Amino acid sequence: MDFIEGEILCFDKPYRWTSFDVVRKIRHQLCQRLGVKKLKVGHAGTLDPLATGVMVVCTGHATKRIDELQAHVKEYVATLQFGATTPCFDLEKPIDQTFPTEHITETLVRETLSKFLGRIEQVPPAFSACKIDGKRAYDLARKGKEVELKPKVLVIDEIELLDFNQEKMQATIRVVCSKGTYIRALARDIGQALDSGAHLISLRRTRVGDVRVEDCMKVEDFPEWLDRQEPLVMTS
Repeated sequence: MDFIEGEILCFDKPYRWTSFDVVRKIRHQLCQRLGVKKLKVGHAGTLDPLATGVMVVCTGHATKRIDELQAHVKEYVATLQFGATTPCFDLEKPIDQTFPTEHITETLVRETLSKFLGRIEQVPPAFSACKIDGKRAYDLARKGKEVELKPKVLVIDEIELLDFNQEKMQATIRVVCSKGTYIRALARDIGQALDSGAHLISLRRTRVGDVRVEDCMKVEDFPEWLDRQEPLVMTS
């Protein structure tokens, strides 16, 4: 394999790792294995620290394909908690508001989800990688600064209720969507559409384009996998 010329690798991102943590780990292991000091490594689509699942990593000249790979359709499985919100719409921050849920039924959830099919407008979360005047929104939000992001048009190709727990007031959904969709923001909007509130308690990216999570390797298995890839092409 030629990691300098460029390879595309697919990992199952671990829980509580940032996307950059994965890139940094893979770059370090490749540089050690190849005996080089520098190597271009990047990822095609950020995953939140509390999310797991498919993460496409490009090396060398294959990093030029990142924009192309990011444009692929993505699939997620997410579990929403109704009746409460957090500032970041997931479990990274504590609950800031609670709402009534007595009126929420499985039928109502199904009807509400159907309203999100097709082209929709979505305001990205303040705690996101979107840029404002060259700075990441999450950097500003974590410093307590006001963050105003404009709505973006995106496409929800499929949205399906996989499970609804009336007692816990939790719903697990499958979403197939376009680039730029924030599932945390989708949870927020679904909660609002239900005249309640909602936040994510789990998120897993199960597919990017044709790459499924079952096709991905674990980050901890990468060194052993790398040892089996002979010969490796190195720089002169």
